[in-house]
Amino acid sequence: MIFGPTPLAEAEGAILAHTVRLPGRVIKKGTVLDAGAVAALRESGRPDVVAARLQDGDVTENDAAHRVGEALMGPSLARTRAATGRVNLQSTVTGLLVVDAARVHALNALDESLTLATLPDYTPVSPREMLATVKVIPFAMAGSVLAEAEALMRQGPMLAVHPFRPLKVGLVLTELPGLKESIMEGAVEATEERVAGLTGTLLPPRRCAHEAGAIADALRQLLSDGAEMLLVAGASAVVDRRDAGPAAIVQVGGRIEHFGMPVDPGNLICLGAVGDVPAMVLPGCARSPKLNGFDWVLQRLFAGLPVAGRDVMRMGVGGLLKEIESRPLPRAQAGRGAAPIATPRRPRQVAALVLAAGRSSRMGEVNKLLVQDRSGRPMVSRVVDNVLASGARPVIVVTGHDAAAVHAALQGRPVTMVHAEHHAEGLAASLRCGLAALPAGAEGVAVCLGDMPLVTGGAIDRLIAAFDPEEGRAIVAPTFDGQPGNPVLWSREYLPQMMALTGDAGARALLRQHAERVAEVEMPDGAVLRDFDTPEALAGEPDYAHRA
Repeated sequence: MIFGPTPLAEAEGAILAHTVRLPGRVIKKGTVLDAGAVAALRESGRPDVVAARLQDGDVTENDAAHRVGEALMGPSLARTRAATGRVNLQSTVTGLLVVDAARVHALNALDESLTLATLPDYTPVSPREMLATVKVIPFAMAGSVLAEAEALMRQGPMLAVHPFRPLKVGLVLTELPGLKESIMEGAVEATEERVAGLTGTLLPPRRCAHEAGAIADALRQLLSDGAEMLLVAGASAVVDRRDAGPAAIVQVGGRIEHFGMPVDPGNLICLGAVGDVPAMVLPGCARSPKLNGFDWVLQRLFAGLPVAGRDVMRMGVGGLLKEIESRPLPRAQAGRGAAPIATPRRPRQVAALVLAAGRSSRMGEVNKLLVQDRSGRPMVSRVVDNVLASGARPVIVVTGHDAAAVHAALQGRPVTMVHAEHHAEGLAASLRCGLAALPAGAEGVAVCLGDMPLVTGGAIDRLIAAFDPEEGRAIVAPTFDGQPGNPVLWSREYLPQMMALTGDAGARALLRQHAERVAEVEMPDGAVLRDFDTPEALAGEPDYAHRA
């Protein structure tokens, strides 16, 4: 790749390195300069432009990122389309991510033009959560490097998500004189929350004396109840592999595989099995919902991964869990019901705003938002149902004209309704009303129009997946065949400017001001361009033609 100042005579077909603002036009970074763009640059008086020119064998950033993303794919994985040299890998299930760290390091060592960043090894993940991101450093990479990378990835999976299994878990609680009932209840509650967070079910717990024989009887009963995992929460901490809990596991025909672990809290855990059923004597810290070594073992077992003594002994690096304030929920602040590791991480919080306050003046006497499709569903209902099918939450609907009828059409749907008293002043008034209702935790908002019923929840999810203000993608706009569409996703940082808008222009006027922070996501169809403002528009859509 040749990079640097490029005379305009040689610039056609080159990739623009930096956004250029011209009178009446913005040419964004990454644009492949065509004859029109070169002519506009020449008319502005520029003799050259900083650009990248591909050489023989070079692969463009998006094509290269696409190929790397394809090579990384495997069961329970999905990927986004390549944009700005980036492809994100996502999980399709709730499960445990396992990363081949050595081969990721090898991939990143091939060449500075290719990078792969992943979540840490053994991270619990949820559907649609980003696991890894491929980034081709602008604007192209050598084909020979790409071929070497693909050969490395063909050697085996670098990323694997192991789905959590819905196991039935049996719990034995042992008792000693003077043990408070609240401690017993807390142990059950914490265990049930952990198990449920990993898609499992806790069988009715068995209580017995803190004696090997009594514990063994309880374990046999749980096995007959169909337990696929056995847990013993002792009234007194296990201090040896011959203590009451481990001895009970041996009495029912089981074995003890390992005692202790280099994770604190969680040192005093005892791992064993009865046949193929994992059996553990829990450390005292497992009575608490706070993060401890038991969580790490439990996650792997639910994911169907073996946990042998050698696996436990390799948990020491990162195993100091006491008072780590960098975690999302520090131990000192964790309350009952919180299990930070057992509960998968959440993606960015993006709200959705549905503007449904207009008068439909171009539709004559008909309120277009209430026009029914072939199934009898009002247009605004279909729009809101599509938004609810996405990951955007909360969904806020702004009403104005014909508010009672819009409320009735949306009855029973989990949305927040706000009324724009000054909706007659124009679109901006409705927008301001909706923005004022956003929760403080919303990092962004997708502004959706009530007359665009063909935009699916999947399309909105594609915008959310591309949204990353720290990476410069603070505004995400859909396109089809290069034409801009709706909805547009805005970072919270633009709320003050959006709240200052007036009239009927909406927020689109801000896109030009912040062109360098806009990420365009090409959509597979033209739904993002289709609104229904007139009877003629309705007549052209099969789902509504009979109603127009």
